[in-house]
Amino acid sequence: MTSRKRTTPPPPPPAGPPLAETVVRARGLLPALSPAERRVAQVIIDQAATAARLTITELAERAASSETTVIRFCRAMGFTGYPQLRLTLAAEAGRAAEAGADDTPVGSDISPGDDLAQVVKKIAFADARAVEDTAAQIDIAVLEHVVEVVADSRRVDIYGVGASAFVADDFQQKLHRIGRISYAWSDMHRALTSAALLDKRDVAFGISHTGTTTDTIEAFTEAKRHGAVTVALTNFPKSPIAKVADLVLTTAARETTFRSGAMASRLAQLTVIDCVFVGVAQRTYQETRTALDATYEAVRGRRVAPPARRKSSPTTTSSSSSTARRRG
Repeated sequence: MTSRKRTTPPPPPPAGPPLAETVVRARGLLPALSPAERRVAQVIIDQAATAARLTITELAERAASSETTVIRFCRAMGFTGYPQLRLTLAAEAGRAAEAGADDTPVGSDISPGDDLAQVVKKIAFADARAVEDTAAQIDIAVLEHVVEVVADSRRVDIYGVGASAFVADDFQQKLHRIGRISYAWSDMHRALTSAALLDKRDVAFGISHTGTTTDTIEAFTEAKRHGAVTVALTNFPKSPIAKVADLVLTTAARETTFRSGAMASRLAQLTVIDCVFVGVAQRTYQETRTALDATYEAVRGRRVAPPARRKSSPTTTSSSSSTARRRG
């Protein structure tokens, strides 16, 4: 593989509200908010269209908090104050009304009384919404930097446990398929020993939906200590793993009853992983095409061949043609 010039991690993006739905951003900030601010956020999340019509006093009362808390929440969201938040909510509520949405979508939750048809609809809604919301809020500038450092790296270590381990394995397989040196670690003893061998030429990629998984954070921190560029993929931009990362990519999935949110979170994570993978593949197009052709050829013989088509005899063909003419 040809060597590439190493790039240094970029500075963090400037402060301000990112281009994403307010509800999605509020959900992502929940773990980092105080209990009183969290109550304000929950009103916004559960009743966005209604909240847009409330005064600051009414919102504070509905959230069992104070006007000062509402203002702190607005600033945590990146707004200058409540008027800006309210205008944004009103604009988003208008767009949602045009699309036929409301405050209680079919995918809001799964209850014990739901029949199987309702469960299917709610899971499908949650999965589709997670992918759509993730695509809407992804920071393209950060994504471009991640693609750049991965494409320029000597190797990529990917850490993830539990459900995130499946996503880590998928990312490793994709990178390996196009000739990129990569490893996915879910056993933390092996992850830590691998992280200790990284340096500034390498990338450490940590995947954690909550951003609080200690195993992943420890391996991630070890990799950073040895100079690797650290990239976090998490649902919560102010989570512990995000604080260790040089670059943070976020998803927008939410937990619901019976952990259907865990299913949606994997789909959201895979969406981001696919974006990174395709970006890397584009930057190394010729190498990617060569590697894909070689790997396809290597496994082609492992597929069951389609059944051979039987050739029609002249008599059968003639008979079929005569029948067709009579029917025509």
